[in-house]
Amino acid sequence: MNPHSSASLIIIGHGSTVNPDSSAPTHQHAAAIRQRGVFREVVCCFWKEEPNMREVYEMVDSEVIYIVPNFISEGYFCQQVLPRELRIDGPVTRRDGKTIRYCDPVGIHPNMTRLLLQRADEVAPGVPRGQTSLVIVGHGTNLNENSRKVIENQVALIRDGHHGFAEVVDAYMEEQPLVSDWDKLTTAPNVVVVPFFIADGLHSFQDIPVLLGMREEIGATLSEMGVFHQNPHQLRGRLLYYSGAIGTETHMADVILDQVHEFDTKHGVKDESQGPMPEDAILGSLATWLKSGKDEIGQIAITTQDDGTFSLCHIADRGREDLEVHHQAADALFLARDDAAGAFRSLHTAPTLRRGWRLDLATLGELRQALDFFYPAALGMVHAHEKGTLTTTPLRELLGRQTGMYKFTNTITDPQAHAMIGTCCADVNCLRRILWPLRPGEPMAHEAASKTEPNHAPNALPLLCIEACTHIVSAARKIARENAEAKETVEKI
Repeated sequence: MNPHSSASLIIIGHGSTVNPDSSAPTHQHAAAIRQRGVFREVVCCFWKEEPNMREVYEMVDSEVIYIVPNFISEGYFCQQVLPRELRIDGPVTRRDGKTIRYCDPVGIHPNMTRLLLQRADEVAPGVPRGQTSLVIVGHGTNLNENSRKVIENQVALIRDGHHGFAEVVDAYMEEQPLVSDWDKLTTAPNVVVVPFFIADGLHSFQDIPVLLGMREEIGATLSEMGVFHQNPHQLRGRLLYYSGAIGTETHMADVILDQVHEFDTKHGVKDESQGPMPEDAILGSLATWLKSGKDEIGQIAITTQDDGTFSLCHIADRGREDLEVHHQAADALFLARDDAAGAFRSLHTAPTLRRGWRLDLATLGELRQALDFFYPAALGMVHAHEKGTLTTTPLRELLGRQTGMYKFTNTITDPQAHAMIGTCCADVNCLRRILWPLRPGEPMAHEAASKTEPNHAPNALPLLCIEACTHIVSAARKIARENAEAKETVEKI
């Protein structure tokens, strides 16, 4: 029996407001695990993309939830930020009838060593290890020493494992030893550089290549130039082989499952497959909504065919016969990714969904999955709102829990908060209806008040907002910084 057949898996990634590269591996690993049928439900959430860590709970029905951070180290994010955002208080948290199991991040699992060795051989096929230096690159940070420790541990494991490399060294973007000194840190004629990151993003496509000397300055992303297919690079009298981020390995899906197994072993979790299968409550609500004539959500039109199948398209494309046809629920992830101009849509509820496509789906389950890709957590939030169980986070509470570079965001004034919400959350920027107040018992007012009113058609499901998004936090930081600069100027006068 499958011990997790009635449980859900949530994989957490960092995400980005700039490009889809950061979240792509997390989505890929989730899809691979979903296809194996190990868990009843497999979903993703992100720090910088949708759904966030408060919304994602509304996407799953299961009473047992495993959470695996798709992060490299057990440092600042995994020990401080994620538990805070997920509202968990340890490895096991019981809340609202759910049992939430928080696993270790993927980067510290022993099998990462195997993946590093595999990646090094793949990037330099046929090159003798004895004539090769292996450089494992990390970011480097003073926020938490564990962020560096995980890379140092991998270097020690490969060295002590006698895997045949001439030398194995760690290097960092912002700490000593610096990756820019790779030729001074190594002696072999061949050098293999593997970024110990979860995703190929700006660091691996731009920053590290510049530090290595592969490029003189940051410009167009090297991903567009096929950087990983140009090996070897003749630099500083050596042959340098540059790899993609370790987190893009397809076998990372196995590491995610390994961390679940490690959690069960460490905490004595028994086979729970004999327990009752939770009700597909969200799926049931979706069926009810469709029967009642609810056939729109956001910019999506839903058509129920006579044979019980479903077709989705942009609302403005209803009735068109020349649409590009897709047939997989996962295609929605890519249809929703970019706008008509090809720009990344980090905010799924922005009214920028591109047109010209149709998505034909065979089952209600596929329809739900596709809609979750188009509008993450939207169905679950409507379901919870109708049940009266949906909880919201006041803006002041959200800003008050920020740390690091965002810790001063709560210093903005109330009028500034109302004006910011009125501008940032206007319907031309986001289609959601705000449910959260400024403070408990103190609703939004002035410019922000209109965003708290229902804004959807009678035949449409609403897009609800239970907590201010990362764009709002960034906007608040900008205002707070301008306030501080203005105060400083006045004091100087």
